Amino acid sequence: MSALFTPYAIGPLALRNRIAIAPMCQYSAVDGSATDWHMIHLGHLALSGAALLTIEATAVEAIGRITPDDLGLYSDDNQAALAQVLAAIRRHSHIKVAIQLAHAGRKASSHVPWQGGQQIKPDAPKGWDTVAPSAVPHNSFEVPPIALDAAGLARVKAAFVQAALRSHALGIDAIELHGAHGYLLHQFLSPISNQRSDVYGGTLENRMRFPLEVFAAVRAAVPTSMPVGVRISASDWVEGGWDVEQSVTFGKALAEAGCDFIHVSSGGVSPQQKIPLSTGYQVPFAERIKQECGMPTFAVGLITEAKDAEEVIAKGQADVVAIARAILFDPRWPWHAAAELGATVEAPEQYWRSQPREMKALFGETTLGTR
Repeated sequence: MSALFTPYAIGPLALRNRIAIAPMCQYSAVDGSATDWHMIHLGHLALSGAALLTIEATAVEAIGRITPDDLGLYSDDNQAALAQVLAAIRRHSHIKVAIQLAHAGRKASSHVPWQGGQQIKPDAPKGWDTVAPSAVPHNSFEVPPIALDAAGLARVKAAFVQAALRSHALGIDAIELHGAHGYLLHQFLSPISNQRSDVYGGTLENRMRFPLEVFAAVRAAVPTSMPVGVRISASDWVEGGWDVEQSVTFGKALAEAGCDFIHVSSGGVSPQQKIPLSTGYQVPFAERIKQECGMPTFAVGLITEAKDAEEVIAKGQADVVAIARAILFDPRWPWHAAAELGATVEAPEQYWRSQPREMKALFGETTLGTR
């Protein structure tokens, strides 16, 4: 029996298999609101056979968007637009849906990737002043962010809570807080971006303080029936930056605070990073954090082949494999993985006729006429 296709539970959230779709920014919203693109994009991924679909990084306030075209959940209009997408998904799929709540911090006010991805200056059309733990820009040629004061910290924390409440009202199944890839919560964790001299900077305990406060506030705001997890970058891949040792300490603190899962990625806080890319290059980080922190753990990063995903689960290196770019390229990746591994996957009845005749068990037992 395939390990990848065994059921799994994250607290009260039951998953049909161990495949999650990682959050992937689409840069296709209008004033933070989902559009027809999200209906198409999330709709067809909902039919993929994966167990969990995570909605892209969703800004908790307007200045927390990476680009002016990012998805947000900070207004009634944002909530109403996303509700339409979710309603369609629920009508046609049994997939569980999570949302990644995020704040871009100093990496906000940027052009979309296909327009270069560089900072939009605050005085340029569609640009704005960014905020961060310290007035240290991501790149030396960028306009420095504004260091968050006490009022700013309180505002950001309240924005995460409000977005979490909106997520719960929408019936979303789980929340993932974005503490990775150089965005605001990661900026507090990393000594590269956090140069504060108050209780939120300096020591590891201090640098973890604000992300832990945000987690605690979100966890307290929604029922325990709604899992709340965190995505982290286990390493900055820069000497003197955030590393796996600090990640383990942070993971243990999250576990003690009631974190339901941890999603282990890496990088993003510095353009000086040197990442040795290879198949499953981040899996050792996930394995160590799973072993030492004891939380349900997601592995992600260049896991593109079914056999590699199967190995991660079979060896106990992680509990769930998150697929990103590979499922953009092949939106039926779980179907093909199930066929390769001799497993069964959920598919909508309208698509049953696509089942190869020699794989009658792929979608379970089906009875289709010839008409």
